Amino acid sequence: MAAVAPLVCHGHSRPIVNLEYSQATEDGVFLISSSKDGQPMLRNAETGDWIGTFEGHKGCVWGATLNAPATHGATASADFSARLWNAITGDELHCFQHKHIVKSVCFSQDCQRLLTGGSEKLLRIYDLGNVDAAPYVMEGSPSQIRTAQFTANDTLILSSCADDKGIRVWDVRTNMVVTTLDTELPVTSIEITGGGRYITTTDGKNVTFFDAMTFTPVKKWVMEYEVESASVCLEHNRFVAGGTDMWVHMHDMSSGAEVECGKGHHGPIHSVRFAPDGKSYSSGSEDGTIRIWRTFPDKAGVAVESTGGPLGPPQR
Repeated sequence: MAAVAPLVCHGHSRPIVNLEYSQATEDGVFLISSSKDGQPMLRNAETGDWIGTFEGHKGCVWGATLNAPATHGATASADFSARLWNAITGDELHCFQHKHIVKSVCFSQDCQRLLTGGSEKLLRIYDLGNVDAAPYVMEGSPSQIRTAQFTANDTLILSSCADDKGIRVWDVRTNMVVTTLDTELPVTSIEITGGGRYITTTDGKNVTFFDAMTFTPVKKWVMEYEVESASVCLEHNRFVAGGTDMWVHMHDMSSGAEVECGKGHHGPIHSVRFAPDGKSYSSGSEDGTIRIWRTFPDKAGVAVESTGGPLGPPQR
């Protein structure tokens, strides 16, 4: 394997717990990071250059995300709040108070609503057109919510729990859990890719790909270490995973074979994500750094020949 030299992004003083890319915009692609230092940061996703810090939280920031045009950001914090930001000026637009730690925040696909989840075991949906209105509340989670995301044109929500295995699929229209995706252990990360075709999850040493239409498993790979996060690039038939061994592993999706290993972090890796174009991916670690890696460091982004096809069409 060729040696990989990443871009190393400093700035956080405590562990990085979550990374999210924006979609491609006229101004480029952006990367937002969550950290236990309570200072979510925005960067140029290609160069890693710092753009700004969203200042105001009084505790760890567990989740941060950008809306589709990257004009607004949202953050979830241990200070019992989720906050809405102007991502261009850095100004705080609204503080959504909670009664306990907020772990997850997600914009709806139409950018009109904001979803939060955390230690209260509740999902809340806020109307961004009327931020002072009471949220729509969904009850029934068996333990504190670790991550939650909209899917299926905002009609469904996927949520995982910190102390309970599986992923619950909620119907927003009926306020009910309609099915559960089975996992062996509590799920540490969820990613929806392929225009909503696939769900990538990590639990224990497992990386599992689910069909997002039928909620059935398509492939499952078992790593040699505890995995905290995984991300998929369907275009290049690759997935990356990171966890307790402090290395960033890139694999062929069809065979599961490791094709690259990025070393350099000095603590467990808590988050990995592919950039929208698949030409690079980022990792965030307990060591407080973000590293941006090229997917094909010796081929300037040109895809290598795969040992097989990608996951293929969704199963019906």
